[in-house]
Amino acid sequence: MSDANKEAAEMFRELAELQTLEDGDVQSFRVRAYDNARRAVDAYTGDVSKLKASELQKIEGIGASTAKTIRELFDAGSVAKLVALRQSYPKAFVDLLNVPGIGPKGALRLRKEASVEGIDSLREAIATQKLRKLKGFGEKSEVKLAAILERMEKEGHEGRTPISVAWPLAQRLETRFRALPGVSFAMACGSTRRFAETVGDLDIVVASTQPSLVMDDVTTMPMVERIIGRGDTKASVVTRRGLQIDVRVVAPEHIGAATLYFTGSKAHNVALRQRALGRGWRLSEYGLTEIESKRVIASESEESIYAALDLPFIPPELREGYGEIEAAEKGELPAICATVHGDFHVHTDLSGDGRSPLEEIVAAARARGLCAIAITDHAENLGGNGVKREPLLEQRARVRGLQDELGDGLRILHGIELNIGPAGELDYDAEFRAAFDFCLASVHDHFDLDEAAQTRRIMTAMLDPSVAMIGHLSARMIGARPGIDLDLDAVFEAAEKTGTTLEINGGLPRLDISSSAMRRARGRGVQFVLTSDAHQTSELDRIDNARRIALRGWVDPASIVNGTTAENMKQWLARG
Repeated sequence: MSDANKEAAEMFRELAELQTLEDGDVQSFRVRAYDNARRAVDAYTGDVSKLKASELQKIEGIGASTAKTIRELFDAGSVAKLVALRQSYPKAFVDLLNVPGIGPKGALRLRKEASVEGIDSLREAIATQKLRKLKGFGEKSEVKLAAILERMEKEGHEGRTPISVAWPLAQRLETRFRALPGVSFAMACGSTRRFAETVGDLDIVVASTQPSLVMDDVTTMPMVERIIGRGDTKASVVTRRGLQIDVRVVAPEHIGAATLYFTGSKAHNVALRQRALGRGWRLSEYGLTEIESKRVIASESEESIYAALDLPFIPPELREGYGEIEAAEKGELPAICATVHGDFHVHTDLSGDGRSPLEEIVAAARARGLCAIAITDHAENLGGNGVKREPLLEQRARVRGLQDELGDGLRILHGIELNIGPAGELDYDAEFRAAFDFCLASVHDHFDLDEAAQTRRIMTAMLDPSVAMIGHLSARMIGARPGIDLDLDAVFEAAEKTGTTLEINGGLPRLDISSSAMRRARGRGVQFVLTSDAHQTSELDRIDNARRIALRGWVDPASIVNGTTAENMKQWLARG
């Protein structure tokens, strides 16, 4: 996707979010129009900034109004409607939408009747028992919200930016800075490069012979709301969404040391510096040098610095201080899957939230070189997006027809994403489920059940003979909805006993199962499947995100059924 398309998609995402507050309804006409436009821009392969309004309207999902908005963004540099909405609903207030159980109407009522302007004031309102007096809330809601806020704080996501926001922005900024005169390199580092679920701020390292030009560009970017500081080689700004961006410019010969220094966690960097000191060396953002002679040992590449320290290259995703240096010394670092051979969680436009037709999805899967793909549209119990029996049978016939046309090059499985009910019940009857080539089952509702009930519903679904995989185990939406409470040890034991695989979902809003849960599963016989959970062709690339978080979770590639060899994957499918 072009940078212009990413910018337009982000604009529509923010417009949709703020419009829910303006209208008090997540399904209002204008909210849906903005969301449709975002999806359309996301899927468009050209550059929307180069199209006239009349040409934009020819793209499915973009109407006259949203086409005009796109042109306003690129012609004027900003959108007046968006500017006005930001003033009415500051980021602190918008953050209330990330608290499960509030929603736009609840947020507006809290503002009007309890003077709540953000999560901090919501905590104060709960502490002073204001909510129990409000219509639509009450004492039970007050207690429930207090527990939710406590969990959000415990998970450490509050006040941080989800990777789904930080990662696309980082890619845009890398491209932007690389285009500047004198720049030979630009990379997002820190927790973004480590592919953490949330980031505190965005660290970008740039190699340039003209640092003043980079500083000028950073401080004049349209997204900047406030400049914290600017020096000769470092600038810090805050975006309108409240994300701090720190840009550091170094000489090209120092780029390896700088990216190493600004990527690793504190624990990882301290361990490396201690290792260097033990050899009489100093490690800084400028290089690995001898303390006495000041001779530079290595600085131009991360690989050369690790090698000088008698270590193999440690991938950024592992630089968290979880024993990666000790594992590297022993040659026991986990490996990233070199190739993913199949994708077993893919939606088409038959799902209410899908965008691409079956034929386009299959063509895109072939282009990626996949050996197998499972078409898994939503089952009927998912309100608004679920699919009834007859359309699924018609789709099955289309799948069989496509398979006959393609032959053995790509195996197309006709599957379904079942909904796990509060007691573990599944959509349709057992006979209808058994007729699918592949079934995964996922939690999509009843997120507030206690740990025992949530664990029981997952384990019950695993016992159903049709279920091959559990999708997005915790059902979390990073930065928006905490995961459900689960006894992970019991779930892992059940997965081993039933042979049910667990999904590693590459959708940035989910990245579920979490890396911490994957690390907890180490040493068990749990098997995983990397998936994209794509809802349009462009999202098939999200399976690469799943590869990265599997590495971050220290998952042995041998435990990933579609990440070892194509033959192993086919044997897994043959076992049913």
